[in-house]
Amino acid sequence: MSAFALEPKELQWCEELRTLAAERLHPLAESSEPGRINRPLVRELGQLGLLARLFTSGSLELCLMRESLAYGCTEAETALALQGLGAHPVHAFGTPAQRERWLPQVSAGEAVAAFALSEPDAGSDAAALALAAEPDGGPGPDGHPARWLLNGEKCWISNAPEADFYTVFARTTQDAGARGVTAFLVPADRPGLTGTRLDMLSPHPIGALHFDGVPVGPEDLIGEVDRGFRVAMGTLNLFRPSVGAFAVGMAQAALDATLAHTAQRQAFGGPLKDLQSVAHQVAELATRTEAARLLVYAAAAAYDRGEPDVPRRAAMAKLLATETAQQVVDAAVQLHGARALLRGHLLEHLYREVRAPRIYEGATEVQRTIIAKELYAQLAEEAAE
Repeated sequence: MSAFALEPKELQWCEELRTLAAERLHPLAESSEPGRINRPLVRELGQLGLLARLFTSGSLELCLMRESLAYGCTEAETALALQGLGAHPVHAFGTPAQRERWLPQVSAGEAVAAFALSEPDAGSDAAALALAAEPDGGPGPDGHPARWLLNGEKCWISNAPEADFYTVFARTTQDAGARGVTAFLVPADRPGLTGTRLDMLSPHPIGALHFDGVPVGPEDLIGEVDRGFRVAMGTLNLFRPSVGAFAVGMAQAALDATLAHTAQRQAFGGPLKDLQSVAHQVAELATRTEAARLLVYAAAAAYDRGEPDVPRRAAMAKLLATETAQQVVDAAVQLHGARALLRGHLLEHLYREVRAPRIYEGATEVQRTIIAKELYAQLAEEAAE
């Protein structure tokens, strides 16, 4: 990819994914119950080879997949993204046994993964996690507990409570902030683990998890004891630009629908596009969508090159893209009028979908905080040189 455009083969692949989403994945999405895992859709993603690419792709390719699928089928995009979010910690930080046990099934769409970080009182402030990993018995050879019991709750967890396994972040050291968190791989059938569905605005599955003495041991560790925050942030730094790509895909779908509608809709003696107020608004929406897309691509390219400013770039990409998508979809609804509010209309669907990305994986306010901290840290480093 150049600084300003995709290569022809990348553009062709994106177009193929859009067609695939519309023709093969969207019918599967329509046949499912909102708020439940659509396992036929997940299996189709696996059979198409898209889930396997989660573990071989760089950030840019992940963004292209998410943007293209979101344009044609937001449910397919979300199913793919949640598989990646839940299983990436296992891929990047897990043991060989964990990877051998779970990743082939995730890639095939036969096992559903979930990323269990948020809690009722620890959403955006992930360092405030309270789910307790309490020692069960004496220490092991490494000085850490040989076993733990998980007690507490997780909330707002995508794919819960129906996932097959969870990447769970629990507190192993009290009063240590981000330095006292450990990541565990917890299969859904582990004793003491239960869950409830939450009826949310977004149509994808979200639930709460309840841990009542759930046993975990060294074989369940993802990474090192008390180093789980590194696992969480490493995962989020990869996926935050691609949340922006999801938003860009929705924005583009809303923009294209608006272009078609305003070109043919007759009002006040001519098509809506001939009204300067409409034309200028559409031009503004198109400009903001393209700006968001370029910022997402730049953040993804920085991640793939291993540049040091990825947290800032990823936060900027998610911030601008999700806020832009909200603006574009809202304006598209306004320009379509009452028809856009009909249940089943594309824009009615996008209006429900577009709100959540401004909150999950770090709310807009958190992204601004990250950006500011990174900028001032850079300033301090330059002053110290």
